[in-house]
Amino acid sequence: MHTMAVIGTGLIGTSVALAATGQGVSVYLSDRNRAAARTAAALGAGRAEDPPEPVDLAVLAVPPSRIAEALIAAQERGLARVYTDVASVKAGPERAVLARAPEPSRYVGGHPLAGRERSGPLAARAELFRGRPWALTPHWLTSRAALDRGLELAELCGAAPVVMRSREHDEVVALTSHVPHLLASVMAARLRDGPAGVPLLAGQGLRDVTRIAAGDPRLWSDILRSNAAAMAGVVRELRADLSRVAAALDLLAEEDVLAEDDYGGHDQGVRTLEDLLARGVAGLAGLPRPGAGPPVAEAGLRILVPDRPGELARLLGAVAALGIAVDDVAVEAVEAVEAAEATGLRVRVPVPMADAERIGAKLGADGWDRAPAESVPAG
Repeated sequence: MHTMAVIGTGLIGTSVALAATGQGVSVYLSDRNRAAARTAAALGAGRAEDPPEPVDLAVLAVPPSRIAEALIAAQERGLARVYTDVASVKAGPERAVLARAPEPSRYVGGHPLAGRERSGPLAARAELFRGRPWALTPHWLTSRAALDRGLELAELCGAAPVVMRSREHDEVVALTSHVPHLLASVMAARLRDGPAGVPLLAGQGLRDVTRIAAGDPRLWSDILRSNAAAMAGVVRELRADLSRVAAALDLLAEEDVLAEDDYGGHDQGVRTLEDLLARGVAGLAGLPRPGAGPPVAEAGLRILVPDRPGELARLLGAVAALGIAVDDVAVEAVEAVEAAEATGLRVRVPVPMADAERIGAKLGADGWDRAPAESVPAG
């Protein structure tokens, strides 16, 4: 790819342009807001002018409801050989493209799963997509050349391409992106009517939950409207969960809830809350850590640690020095350290199966008493 046009110079469009120019691609920028295009150009994202000849790829960085309109206009003037977009909703725009675009075979849907709570070209970053998934949703008429160019764009931006159908994409992002944004906005909106002490006691948990609510309301209204069908089912399931939680909290809030004849209601309320919290923990367990690759087979190294002050901290330091994350280290007390008459701890350290022998040997050479590694299923 040598030349590219980016239509729409907000956060995502400008970030794509910055990544492309950084890889030596000549980028031409356009936007309904000329000031936005000129700002992106001033940042080094390209030139705010029309290309002298058709470019290799045109990237439509406009809201979902405008994809078909922008594609039709670009194809009618012969802007590019291949076209893609970066909208977070795919099925609706795809249907409109198939029904109305002059050359639908030259288009492949795309969606980089990256962003920030800020918007506009000044928020753009060339590294925004690095290591992030980039969904590509070819339809039945998409040419191989168009799909290949979409794959090249994702890789050029440092992202990991994922090919899937448009409807499947929309169902997934309804749960992983669109409904979370809606819930963040619902929670943030409650802050307007909260007690006077809210600003004094707003901790990191609240900020984590509400951070994405700062997104552009007009853009997000377009996104939510465009994926309403997929979102509606998720919201109904959430409503059912919240209704059960509200009923449980009502039970626990009753003044006589601890009366001798009402332990049943109290226990039911607690069980409901514990069930939801446990399901939440289980749901998170299925997500990869940020920046993690595909699941790999693991081995659990079992290290025996004498029960002396500082020994566990010393082991964790040694583990970290070997490049192993210590977040998943598990510790249990044992009655006696093997080969010694003292109480102690057994520490299980998960490591990639391929590295288990090397890491175990290194820890053994450093004086740590270890048992044979145990296999752990991938993921």
